[in-house]
Amino acid sequence: MSSIPKADRPANSAVAAPPATAAIAAASASVGRTLEIEQRGLASVHRALADGLAEAFAGAAEIIERATGNVIVTGMGKSGHVGRKIAATLSSTGTPSHYVHPVEASHGDLGVLRDTDVVLAISWSGETAELADIVEYTRRFGVPLVALTSRPDSALGRAADIGLFLPASEEACPNGLAPTTSTTMQLAAGDALAILLLERRGFTATDFNRYHPGGKLGQRLMQVRRLMHEGADMPLVTISARLSDGIVEMSSKRFGIVGVVDLEGYLVGVLTDGDVRRAFSDSFTDRPIVEVMGATPQTVGGDTLAVTVLARMNESRITSIFVVEDGRPAGLVHVHDLLRARLA
Repeated sequence: MSSIPKADRPANSAVAAPPATAAIAAASASVGRTLEIEQRGLASVHRALADGLAEAFAGAAEIIERATGNVIVTGMGKSGHVGRKIAATLSSTGTPSHYVHPVEASHGDLGVLRDTDVVLAISWSGETAELADIVEYTRRFGVPLVALTSRPDSALGRAADIGLFLPASEEACPNGLAPTTSTTMQLAAGDALAILLLERRGFTATDFNRYHPGGKLGQRLMQVRRLMHEGADMPLVTISARLSDGIVEMSSKRFGIVGVVDLEGYLVGVLTDGDVRRAFSDSFTDRPIVEVMGATPQTVGGDTLAVTVLARMNESRITSIFVVEDGRPAGLVHVHDLLRARLA
């Protein structure tokens, strides 16, 4: 905080006063009105599913699935900004896609289009002049065209192989000019198409991880095999070992657990430090380890998401778990490995 006494501070350095009650009320009314109008727009899209829009989505998905190339998304102005996001969402969910600016397309970028691609053109009015060249190109060279527009009778709507026709709705802008409700509806329709394609192809969290290796999302989608201790780092003894052998192995590897394997290498049990404490008695170290070990160890597969493993550890109140492949131990993960990966 400033060391200058409050009374001696320059007038322009004063902390701004909180908004007046009237200003807060006006903000609440304006924001609330915007959200209500946009919610009505989304609700109208939902209702339109029963009036042919669901069939159009299914048709668009079939066209995209049949294509062996990319989905080329295009749109002008605010629709172009929406298009960039839709292309990114499609790509991240397993449908290769990228955005092409319609004006740049008219100046050479049409060369990116192949007859194996699908074009998704976005225009609320369907009469965006800048789309004319790319639309005409798809018609001339047989590139499938999906339109996302509000007007079936528009130039874009008539030209399309499949039209995702959104119902006309009131813009949240009080002048009815700034695209607001319309772009929200377009964006929601793009998300819906991406999720439809994701579900039809059975795209899993493991698939998703391939496209999101970085950041917090990448950490949450990390497979446990990337964190496990393998080979000589695993604490293992054979089924013929004595309890004393298990304790030595446990102490040397410092995980508080030892896996017990049979002569073929299959994991048949685990010995934990808790098992050792419970077995403490005279000459207890000479006992066969099979008399003390837990015979139904908790295990996970190498493809299990690390965040899932952490949740399971918390639920079961354990600190280590073996990773098994075909019944044999492939690695060991300690809770500290998961915490170091910033999963919590």
